[in-house]
Parts: sequence; C-alpha cells; structure tokens
Amino acid sequence: MKRIVFTLINDLTYDQRMHRIAYSLTQAGYGVSLIGRLLPHSIPLESKPYQQSRLRLLFRRGKAFYLEYNLRLLLFLLRSPFDAVCATDLDTLPACFLAAFIKGKKCIYDAHEIFPEMPEVVRRPLVQQVWRWAERYLVPRVRQGYTVSSGLSRYFQNQYGVCYEVIRNVPLLHENAAPIPNTRNPHEPPIIIYQGALNEGRGLECLIAVMAQIPAQLWLAGEGDLSQQLRALVQRLGVQEKVRFLGRIPPAQLPSLTRTAYVGVNLLSGPSLNYRLSLANKFFDYVHAAVPQVTMNYEEYRRHNEEFEVALLIDRTESHTVHQALMRLLTDLPLYQHLHRQCLLARQHWNWQQEQQKLLQLYRRWL
Repeated sequence: MKRIVFTLINDLTYDQRMHRIAYSLTQAGYGVSLIGRLLPHSIPLESKPYQQSRLRLLFRRGKAFYLEYNLRLLLFLLRSPFDAVCATDLDTLPACFLAAFIKGKKCIYDAHEIFPEMPEVVRRPLVQQVWRWAERYLVPRVRQGYTVSSGLSRYFQNQYGVCYEVIRNVPLLHENAAPIPNTRNPHEPPIIIYQGALNEGRGLECLIAVMAQIPAQLWLAGEGDLSQQLRALVQRLGVQEKVRFLGRIPPAQLPSLTRTAYVGVNLLSGPSLNYRLSLANKFFDYVHAAVPQVTMNYEEYRRHNEEFEVALLIDRTESHTVHQALMRLLTDLPLYQHLHRQCLLARQHWNWQQEQQKLLQLYRRWL
C-alpha cells in the first residue's frame, strides 16, 4: 500500500475538497493521512476511513505562526512513514519539500491559490516578497502537482515551466438533491446565500450595503478575518433584520442549507490576479443545489457559463451593478427558470464522480 500524507493549514473540519480527495484515494487502495492544525474553535473530528491529525501550535498568526507551523510539520513528517507528501497551498510547501528531500520521497503540490497574490498578502509588500521568493524557489522544484483551474495551471506553466493538471473543486453528485423547481413561499422573503470565508476581497461589504434596497434576506454561511467588521457594518447600516450570520456550517449540512436559498452570490473585488484566475468551490456548490447565482465575469466563470448558463455575470463589484443583478434574478422568472434548468444539466458533468478519475490517474502515474 502506497502511503500519502496531505498537509493543510486549516483544522480539517470544513475542507470539503481535501476530504473528497482523501476518500477517493483511500477507496482506490492508498493509505491516506491528513495533517492540519488545532484551533480554539475546532470541533471534534468525524470518524473517516483515513487518518487525521491536528498539530497544536503556540502562535495563531503572523510570521511566528508560519515558522512554527512549518517546523512542527517538518518534525511530524520526518517521524511519519510516507511514499509521497502533498502540500496544500504554498504555506505548507516548505516543510513538505524539505521532508521529502531528506527522506528521498515524492513531493506533490496541490495549488489552490497564487499565494503571493492573495489580497491579505498583497497589501503587505514585505510579506508578499517573502512568499513570492518561496514560490519562485519551491514551485520549479516540485514538478508533480495539480491546481483548481486552467487559468492557474497556465500561470504556473508560464511562470515556472511546471505542467500542473486541473482538478476542480466540484461536489459529489447526489441524484436525489434536486429541489422543487423555482418554488418558494410568496409570504416570506427569498434568501440570498453566500457561503465561504468572510475575508477581504469577497465583495461582502458591497453586498451588505445593497441589502437595504433588496426585498430579500442575506445569509452568510462562514466566518473569517472580517467577521467582526461585517457584523459592525450590519449594525451601522441598520439591516439587522435582513442579514443573518450563520457561522461555520459543517460540510454535511451545507448542501441542504444552500438548497433553501433562491440566489447564490460569488463576488470578488480588487485587482487580485489570484481571484481573476481562480474557480471557487461555491460556484459549483450553487450549481449542485440548482440555485442560480451572481458571479464575476472572470475567465474561468465565463468559460463555464458558456458551457452551461448557470449564472448572471457582472464586471465589477459596485453597488449599482450588484443591486441590478440581484433584482433581475428576483424578478425575471423566465430567466431564473432557465438558469435553474441549466444548473440541473451542468451538475451531471461538473461532479466529483467524473473529476476524481483524473485525480486517480495522476497518482497511479506518480506512484
């Protein structure tokens, strides 16, 4: 049995992509381990057919955190038997690369982001330069890897000459998950849902600001760096009755919650190259819930929307543009029904049952 260790900076609980990957590889006969970190709000891990471990750290953010995490991770990996170690994003790659080099094993890179181009990194030039140096040094030396979109794959090819395959963040297809088409209680306001991290660059400030003029409720499923600021913004704008903070929702409960919504949102703001080339989990989660969405007119979303028209695309995250798009979905029933039907078709093609075949082919080739 070939043993693969996956390293993550999160606490493992809410990472749907990694649990899908781990389960598929376990079913294919690999010995799989996930390594994350223990957070103050972490809940007990659910039993899985693969191993899960969480590192306990002294620091929670900043330079000391990343240094401590990679040192502890390196020591953990040096004590652990594996045939391949897969770093999930650049912040876990230093320890993985060094451990694989010392032990003469394979290092694989699962690149979810252009890490130096993330908004919270870009606004700190010195920090950005450190991560850019790490990317320039490590990525060309890790030839085996995959990423979440064709845009990111081209970036790594053009910048570093590595050919990373595309494994998209698509959900498992559940045939019984289709909601009753286009029905909602006319006496209750429709629900607009955002699922994901409440972080910088997600257009959440603009979304909350327009809710005063939208005849709907906004549900925010997630937490993040902006959690407190966004709650304060809701209070300041007086939209407490229209915006609900649901907190972190366990992955098993999220699909049923999303299916109760009428519209999904996937807004991005700022000049981040990372966002412009990315392909978010929530885009596919809305599709699998058959919920039409408002998303950005970026390359990856535009290409997918040309294949199946599941979303209204907008060019900018501005109050007028967001308000107009949301109102169109709330009032144009023929358009809404068309997008809903397209979601039901698209999920037959954009699902993990199909995507995992590419993943398994990669690992068979590498190991």
